[in-house]
Amino acid sequence: MSSITRILLADDHALVRRGLRLILEAEPDLTVVAEAADGAEAVEAASPDQVDLAILDVAMPRMTGIQAAREITRRAPGIRILILSMYDNEQYFFESLKAGASGYVLKSVADRDLLEACRAAMRGEPFLYPGAITALIRDYLARDRQGERLPDTILTPREEEIVKLIAEGNSAKRIAEMLFISVKTVDRHRANILQKLGMRDRLELTRYAIRAGLIEP
Repeated sequence: MSSITRILLADDHALVRRGLRLILEAEPDLTVVAEAADGAEAVEAASPDQVDLAILDVAMPRMTGIQAAREITRRAPGIRILILSMYDNEQYFFESLKAGASGYVLKSVADRDLLEACRAAMRGEPFLYPGAITALIRDYLARDRQGERLPDTILTPREEEIVKLIAEGNSAKRIAEMLFISVKTVDRHRANILQKLGMRDRLELTRYAIRAGLIEP
């Protein structure tokens, strides 16, 4: 990955896009390589060869930012995503995370938060504004009180199985043979796992597998 983050900016207001572009392009490590006026355009423009990070407005015509995030995550799991919103809305916030976004940035403080959010997303870290953190804690406590089993991991059982096999040193071809799936499917799972965990390579995955008790150190 180059040291300059290539950004796709999607918002249906040209004026907002211009303002955000000015904020982003004042930074030496950020550059806007594509713009879109709605979610469908954003999905078309989100080429993994040209875009590292997509910044999507939550409320756009034809396809919302959340729908676009879902589709971009499916098509190009390596692209990081930030959702921009005018609304401090818990529902939008949770839907954004579910759709694969790394962070949720309020437009009202974008001049302050957006740059930090971009860099956090590229480091594989979530970016949450203070109100969102409160919402997450409240949601966690409410589920705990209701006796709901809290997820130990964000990985599915199949993804955990693949992490274990990667950490044990198996090649994608070997994993495909063991699980009776295609090498392409193994690669897609691996990309999804790395994105979910905010990791980059086999070494980090191996450390995770040891910490999660999937393999013996």
